[in-house]
Amino acid sequence: MKSTSTGPSHAVVIGAGLGGLAAAMRLLAKGYAVTVLERLDGPGGRGSAIWRDGYRFDLGPTIVTVPQLFRELWAECGRDFDRDVDLRRLDPFYEIRWPDGSRFTARQDTDAMRAEVARLCPGDARGYERFLEDSAARYRFGFEDLGRRSMHRIRDLAAALPAFARYRADRSVAAHAKRRFKDPRLQMAFSFHPLFIGGDPFNVTSMYILVSHLEKEFGVHYAMGGVAAIAEAMVAAIRAAGGEVRYGMEVERILTGPGGAVRGVALGDAEIAADIVVSNADAGHTYGTLLPGKKRWTAKKMGGRRWSMGLYVWYFGTKGTRGMWPDVGHHTILNGPRYQGLVEDIFIKGQLSDDMSLYVHRPTVTDPSAAPEGDDTFYALSPVPHLGHRDVVDWQAEEPRYREKVAAQLETLIPGFRDRIAAEHVMTPEDFRDRYLSSHGSGFSIEPRILQSAWFRPHNVSEEAQGLYLVGAGTHPGAGLPGVVSSAEVLGKIVPEPARPMAGRMAAE
Repeated sequence: MKSTSTGPSHAVVIGAGLGGLAAAMRLLAKGYAVTVLERLDGPGGRGSAIWRDGYRFDLGPTIVTVPQLFRELWAECGRDFDRDVDLRRLDPFYEIRWPDGSRFTARQDTDAMRAEVARLCPGDARGYERFLEDSAARYRFGFEDLGRRSMHRIRDLAAALPAFARYRADRSVAAHAKRRFKDPRLQMAFSFHPLFIGGDPFNVTSMYILVSHLEKEFGVHYAMGGVAAIAEAMVAAIRAAGGEVRYGMEVERILTGPGGAVRGVALGDAEIAADIVVSNADAGHTYGTLLPGKKRWTAKKMGGRRWSMGLYVWYFGTKGTRGMWPDVGHHTILNGPRYQGLVEDIFIKGQLSDDMSLYVHRPTVTDPSAAPEGDDTFYALSPVPHLGHRDVVDWQAEEPRYREKVAAQLETLIPGFRDRIAAEHVMTPEDFRDRYLSSHGSGFSIEPRILQSAWFRPHNVSEEAQGLYLVGAGTHPGAGLPGVVSSAEVLGKIVPEPARPMAGRMAAE
């Protein structure tokens, strides 16, 4: 399969993660012939799902916070997102619990949130109002402006510096929350969000408090069938437009010609020609294996990056529990006794602690299709060190012990659950490394610190080869569903129009 001078301009997309699939949709809308190559047996990347004995385990992201990004993407392709995907608004978003028994319920309604803040600490009510104002301002600049355009030129960075200074981008999310809230519980509740995209709240730039505005303004949603259902809908849209998505196809190298421009990709002994190549692979894998960087993204520079934390995730299905634990909702954050100390162990010291905080997902509260009738599906996610630290955890040996520690904490939330387990699956950083080719087994690629954001991240336009572009968590604007989908929007703005466009365009059915 090769592009020819008489055929339409051909784009190869490496990886069928959400970023790669969104890129394929954008390129098809521009008139490129598109082939997506995915090494796994299905789409979605970190947003894929697996089935075990009738239980669906959503492997990665579980919420959609900026649904208009998907609606805009679908509209660009002449399609209706809400016809293809059943999105449900969650209320509450999640509940946060602390070891002392106190709780905080996050909702979209501002009055309800004010009441929650006042219930924990009446003196923090004004701080909450100011935090909302701070979050909205950073959203307008950081998301709607910087996050939806390319930042590959130094002049783009220079133009943004006054706003970075004005919004104190040098201050961390946790430091900013501490300025607005006196209660340590509220400081945690309004600063933990960078963990959703692999960032240390005590070192990630305060620009990321914009997540609080995303939640309040647009709500938190769940796609029936999980995020994997969104990925499947994207594949259907791509194929309906004449694009191709092929599974079990591992790209080994990005090929370049004598002038340094890409000419296609190699899969073992086979080659696929292309006019442009878009890599949705992890940035470390792209520049370490597929096309080793020799200009800007050399091995030394990539090796010097700070990577997001690893993840330990225990997925399990429970028999006959649909009516049990009625106070446990769709999402629960179960805190351990420490916040900052635990984060330092994970990100700075790189050591596995005995204590932990857990993110507990119970999708069957909203979506009964994730388990057999009357049953439940769960996952418990614990942030852990990635595999690049000096003292690397041997997960083959450690996993059974760590599972017992996770189980002990889960017993405080869903007592007796172990006697009900009917199916289970575990992923450690080693699985993220092997399944997703993620550098150091990190959960979210490069950590979004201030000097690893915007212009400082691997660019959407590659300097290593003409015609090579990057999308996904490791490039601008970053990880998380809004980030990877926005990276494809940025791609659509910087990729040139095809020299030989396809005769047809995407159109609504």
